[in-house]
Amino acid sequence: MLWPSPISKLLKLNHFPGSFQIGRKDRLWRNLLKMQVRFGKREFSFFPQSFILPHDIKLLKNAWADGSTKQKWIIKPPASARGIGIQVIHRWNQIPKKRPLLVQKYLHRPYLIGNSKFDLRIYVYVTSYDPLRIYMFTDGLVRFASCKYSSSMKSLSNKFMHLTNYSVNKLNAEYKPNSDGKLCQGHKWSLKALWLYLNQKGVKIEQLQEQMKDVIIKTIIASESFVNSQINLYVRNRYTCHELFGFDIMLDENLKMWVLEVNISPSLHSNSSLDVNIKGQMISDLLNLAGFIIPQKGDVTPNGTKSTSASRPKSSDLTPDEKLKRVYYLSQKSPPKDFYSSLLDILTPDDIRMLMESEDEYNRRGQFERIFPGLMSSRYLRFFEQPRYFNILLDLWEQKYGRNRQTAIDVLQELSYRRVHLGSSVNPAHVWHPPKNMFIPKVDISQNGVCKPPRSQESRESPHSTNISLLQPVQQSS
Repeated sequence: MLWPSPISKLLKLNHFPGSFQIGRKDRLWRNLLKMQVRFGKREFSFFPQSFILPHDIKLLKNAWADGSTKQKWIIKPPASARGIGIQVIHRWNQIPKKRPLLVQKYLHRPYLIGNSKFDLRIYVYVTSYDPLRIYMFTDGLVRFASCKYSSSMKSLSNKFMHLTNYSVNKLNAEYKPNSDGKLCQGHKWSLKALWLYLNQKGVKIEQLQEQMKDVIIKTIIASESFVNSQINLYVRNRYTCHELFGFDIMLDENLKMWVLEVNISPSLHSNSSLDVNIKGQMISDLLNLAGFIIPQKGDVTPNGTKSTSASRPKSSDLTPDEKLKRVYYLSQKSPPKDFYSSLLDILTPDDIRMLMESEDEYNRRGQFERIFPGLMSSRYLRFFEQPRYFNILLDLWEQKYGRNRQTAIDVLQELSYRRVHLGSSVNPAHVWHPPKNMFIPKVDISQNGVCKPPRSQESRESPHSTNISLLQPVQQSS
């Protein structure tokens, strides 16, 4: 997708610039590998070892030599969909050497149901990257391979056995459709039916669901920095972009979840009543969650110069105390414990507007579950390449009010009645002042919401010092 610069405020686009960083198989691997190097395999070991050819051909050859002669590999074109070009192999001479490919260790011990392999299509909706807000639809699709699984080397050419894509398996004469989302039958189930099935088998469903949320959040965060940099270049209104992702996840025999790929254009075609019921409800809830704003007649101009109520505030639109508050809370390289605990004590008008926006959005979620921010979102903040003020604000808000949303709404309604969020007049109770005797570094606040220290100070700091991000825009395959 080619992005104009900048995008009109009146458009609503179903992609974020840069989302291909997880949508392409090769970029997904690179980003997750980078996170694994930074934070270790304990946190980032939910994706198969991969090699990008031709660049990684020597590394692949070494791994191949170190592995078992029975090791299986799966090769995938980096930007294809619907199972096109995918093969399971076990001989070195089966690898094309001259065209771009992703080569992965094959997950040869999947969790089986009825001796068949399956994967999960999970619908994940991101409404904003700064602050990051991630929703997961509570239902999804379970897609089965249409032949019984075998680990035999002789079976590797059988796509109906080793691939779970519906677009592949529907071509098998043995494929059995399923029209009832409540029944565990045929080669496609609902996610809710799978949870019931596993629960009857004694599997702890809550732990599986938390594991699923964990790998989804970490995968989105892996590309967050790049996406936000592109948003700063091309998007001037946080309302402009939203995106639905289709996560393909597989369970191994130990019930560990593996992210296989992320689709930035998941198929919304419906070939059965099962598809209609799940995708139809998901799309309905997504469109409500998107919160489309109908522009006023005066807003519709040929060049889109008039702003709407959702316009991204520029750095010059922030009051001095709002700028100072962001600098104070983001300038600490290693903040002491409970450093952020006072952030909610004085809410500035811009804080209040963001909290209102997030609460309004949350109340339109339907059957989507917001998985970030949430009660446990603070554990993920360390994975961001740089701290973002609104992520910290919403995390603290969730910790304080996540178990009592009505209290949160009452607080915001009271502030709304007093019109504090408009910031049209100075309200001393909502003007932030730094603690006494605290040093605040002098910074320049750039147009894209990044704080930069003056040259004299910058020269004294480490070349790897973190930029301080302020306001930035909020925002088919089968």
